[in-house]
This record gives sequence, C-alpha cells and structure tokens, in this order.
Amino acid sequence: MSETGVVGKRRRWLTMLAAVIGVVVVALGAATAAVQHGLPWWTGERDHNHVFDGPAGSLRYQVHLPPQYDSGTALPVIMAIHGCGMTGYGFNSMKSMTQFNALADREGFIVVYPTQRMFQNLLNCWESNDPRQQRRDTGEPALLAGVARRVIEEYNANGDQVHVVGASSGAGTAVILAATHPDLFATATSVAGGEYGLNQVDPGSPDATPPERTARQAWAQMGDRVRHVPLLIVQGRRDTVVPPVVATRLFEHWSVVNDLVDDGLLNVSLGWVEEATTVPAAPGTHPFTRTTLSGSDGFAYIDMYLVENMGHAYPSPTGEGLFAERSGPDASSLAWQFAEKYAARL
Repeated sequence: MSETGVVGKRRRWLTMLAAVIGVVVVALGAATAAVQHGLPWWTGERDHNHVFDGPAGSLRYQVHLPPQYDSGTALPVIMAIHGCGMTGYGFNSMKSMTQFNALADREGFIVVYPTQRMFQNLLNCWESNDPRQQRRDTGEPALLAGVARRVIEEYNANGDQVHVVGASSGAGTAVILAATHPDLFATATSVAGGEYGLNQVDPGSPDATPPERTARQAWAQMGDRVRHVPLLIVQGRRDTVVPPVVATRLFEHWSVVNDLVDDGLLNVSLGWVEEATTVPAAPGTHPFTRTTLSGSDGFAYIDMYLVENMGHAYPSPTGEGLFAERSGPDASSLAWQFAEKYAARL
C-alpha cells in the first residue's frame, strides 16, 4: 500500500474514533443529566423545574405546588436539601425519600428541591465541611438563599415561613443556612447532620473542640441579622457515618448559639429547661428518645429525636431510595409540625 493510502486509512480511523468518542461523551452526558435531574415523566403536573443564576454560580431546583396554591395566597415553603449519593429530584432523590409532596398536598405548603451541580464532587455532596461554603455571600449558602428568595418572589410565598430541611451533608448545609441567613429561614431540620464548622472537629478526639467554639462562629455569622432559629434534630443511634455524638454535639452547639443570640453572653438567660421522653416501639416504628430544650416561655428552641436501631438514614414510612428508613418516626411530618409551631408564634 502506498504511503498516501496508509495516511488516508489512518485519517479514516481517527475520524471514526473521534465520532465514537463523541457519541460516548454525549451518551454519558445524557445519562448523567437523567440521573441528576430525572426523566421527563418523573415530573408531575404541579412540579416546575428552574435554574437560578447568581454571582455564586448556577443551581437547578424543582418547585412543587400543592393544590391549595394560587398566586393570591402566600403559602409557607420547605426547602429540602439532599445528602451525598443523592439528587434533589432525579435518581435516588430527596423528593422520593422524604415524600414531602404528598404532605404538602395535604397541608398546603410549597416544596423546593435544589440539586447539587453536576461534577461538583465525586458523591454529589453539599460541601458543608468546606469553610468556603460556610459564609453568607459566597458559595452554596448564597446560591440556596438566592433560590429561596426567587421562590418567594415568583410564587408569592410567605417570606416569614421559609423552612429548611436537610439530610446528611444537606443537614450540615441546613444548619449553615440557619447561621448565615437567620433573616430568611424560620426553622431548620437536621437529619443525620452536624454543627456549623464540623470540619474543625477531630472524629478521634471531638472533646478537643468544644461545641461552644463552633457555636460562637455560627453566632458571629449571623451578624446584625441575629435571631433565634429553632432547630429540629433527627438522628439514628446506629449511624456509623454520622455517629450519635455528632447529634448530641449539635444539640449543645445550638443551645449556645441561642444563648448568645439572646443577649450576647453565655449566661443561660433564656432559662433553659431540658426534658427527655422515651417512646417505645409501635407497629411500623422504632423506639426513640425525644429531648427538648425550652426557654422559660415554654417554647422548644431545640427538639431532638434519637432513634433506636436506625443507621445513616432518613425515617420516612412511605419513602423510596437508598437512604429511606421505612420505620418511623416520620421525619417529614415532624419537620412540618415543628415549622407550624413556629408559625403559631408569629
């Protein structure tokens, strides 16, 4: 074969190889998009997909509107933030695990499911352990707050009743939002999550970093927007990913934050009353211990459920997905009831 023929053959092979690579890249991109954002038939008639663009970047999210929605009625909002290995509304989603849509349809509130940006990290986590993602005007807090404000504006939602619920890394982000945006989020719920600044705590020696230290940092983030943000904590006692000590630290951490919010001093000025109740197992539920921290006014600023026999999971009796725990208590219902208690104080 002549040299010209060999060169031509090589060119054809390179062209074919480039075409194959192009097809593979397109296919992988389509598959990744399907995993991240779901297939078209996964979107209900009252589900609306959006993209938020802001100085901190772009973020996709889905909004679910209940049957009670009309533009003249300002409904409450729950933002539900997924954990690692999950998406907001695609494959293995926060939407399927929490079953917030069904609850919203009964109770009449709007649900927002943000989903982490594609290829942001290996496991699709929210980066709550990164100090760069723990400040108000940058990174994930800025993006998620921007989404919340956009939903309030676009759907005429009740800006005084915007609540955030997170699972695992999303729970860490929910606590961060309570610190960076207390003027926006009325309550926060952490399911298998930890305190603000958890990255500073050595898992092998957690006592070396007392919760008071990270609590002061969370309080400082509030700045002149300082406000009490009630916190609900749900934690499995058999969780080996986020051990129970992380939840008990979060309880103490947030009590310090609230003490500082009151008058800037650690002086128990709210008159804390701590009460613990053990609830035995019932059909379809694990036993759990509920601990509340109330002020002298009787309002529970922190409400914690330590669930026996539950690992790193989100308790949801009808939930679907890799991290759904079908045995209760129902974390989504607890989060909504907790939010309603706050609304009753307005």
